[in-house]
Amino acid sequence: MIDPTKLNYMLRGSVDIYYIIQERLTKGIVMTNEEKVKHWVALADNDLVAAHGMIRMKQNLYAGFICQQAVEKIIKGYFIKVKDEIHPYIHDLLKLVKLAGLSEMLSDEQKVFLDELNPLYIEARYADYKRKMAQHMTDETTQRILTQTKEFVQWIKEKM
Repeated sequence: MIDPTKLNYMLRGSVDIYYIIQERLTKGIVMTNEEKVKHWVALADNDLVAAHGMIRMKQNLYAGFICQQAVEKIIKGYFIKVKDEIHPYIHDLLKLVKLAGLSEMLSDEQKVFLDELNPLYIEARYADYKRKMAQHMTDETTQRILTQTKEFVQWIKEKM
């Protein structure tokens, strides 16, 4: 696992971008698409830090949810970058990658990973599903999902 101090240092640039953009938004300044892309990337990076924290606190279900959010955000950033338009307001990762033009580039392993992450968006938020998902989200599964999330986020960044 990455030392949180080093991770925070590595992500400092993303955190700075996040706060600069948040300040601009509160002042009603319209963002360029390039700024929107940086914003989504910063949000995804921040989610990776949060997922590490959730794992340290043994909050595996929430770590999984945050991993799903990181992947969704990086795909939305990619969408804006390549399409030069606002991302669709959906949360289905497989639909997002298709709309972003990434489907054909995905490995079978990545498709399985996205399919595994998809239910975490809904099921981590609703009590009826929490018990079932919590049983699935063992320490080992959660660590694997975090590792795959970091790899997927990096893969998308390289395509930007």
